[in-house]
Amino acid sequence: DSEAGSRNRTLKKRILCKRSWCREGIRYFQRCEFEIINSLRSKYGVLFLCKLMNVNRSGYYKWLKNLNKPNRYEKLRQNLYRILIVLHNRKKSKGYHALAHQIREEERNSNLVFSDNLIHKCCKYLGIKSCVRRYKYRKPGNEHVVFKNLVRNNWTPEFPLKLVASDMTNIKYRGRNYEWTYLLDLFNNEIISSHLSGKHGDPLPYYRCLDDLKKKIEKQTTPTVLHTDQGAVYSSRAFQRAHKNYNIIRSMSRAGTPTDNPVIEALNGWIKDEIATDYDINAASSIKQFIEQYVYYFNNQRIAYALNYKTPAQYKIELGFG
Repeated sequence: DSEAGSRNRTLKKRILCKRSWCREGIRYFQRCEFEIINSLRSKYGVLFLCKLMNVNRSGYYKWLKNLNKPNRYEKLRQNLYRILIVLHNRKKSKGYHALAHQIREEERNSNLVFSDNLIHKCCKYLGIKSCVRRYKYRKPGNEHVVFKNLVRNNWTPEFPLKLVASDMTNIKYRGRNYEWTYLLDLFNNEIISSHLSGKHGDPLPYYRCLDDLKKKIEKQTTPTVLHTDQGAVYSSRAFQRAHKNYNIIRSMSRAGTPTDNPVIEALNGWIKDEIATDYDINAASSIKQFIEQYVYYFNNQRIAYALNYKTPAQYKIELGFG
């Protein structure tokens, strides 16, 4: 008895001295104490061991009854593991914030209660990461001679069409590069115009997007700020003359500085990563049809963290601009 008591006092001392820093918390040490009692119960009585370890005997028997049975926290994690694997395989570009929101929407009737932090831990355990590219810092360039940067990183307009950004990005379809030019309304990050060309350096999509913008602001009394980079078409005199008599104020990023136009530059990367990760673009009957369907999905179905997990169309309607 003295030998068993000495051994258990030593184990008890080791357990108590680690309570303050162990990441698994006090429940982990209670479990250790019960495991010690369970390992010695064949030689000594349970009542004697419980008194020796200074633990509750009913607590030990409760632990023994639930041994190898998952508790509610473990059950929740197992459910989340299963759902996360399905959602990640469906769209691998989504991060844990978007996955958490998607689970809340799809499992609304299942009474699952969890935080984004728990989803992050589950994703880390499963090795789930957003399959997108990472970008490196670039040194800023010089401002345009004619059009300065008027936005200065103030990307929160009060109403639609007050601030519009434009850019061109390359989309690859069946081994051929296409230039996709579009306009983005920074009020709700909605694509308000989109045109495609299979010809390298074709200026026509730029002018078509500009024509769409001019039609949208015909009845607008306040000026519209059009922010672009210093591309050849945007800097040309012909493009300047095309909007000379319209209520459009030009603003340009510094040369080679995508951080001066971060919203549309970031979306360029996200859109291309989504298309490459979540869609089979080469299976589409035509690139034009695919882009039209994606623009509809982007404006009406794709939720955005910046819009409080609402779609651009939903965000605009809820603020009374529908």
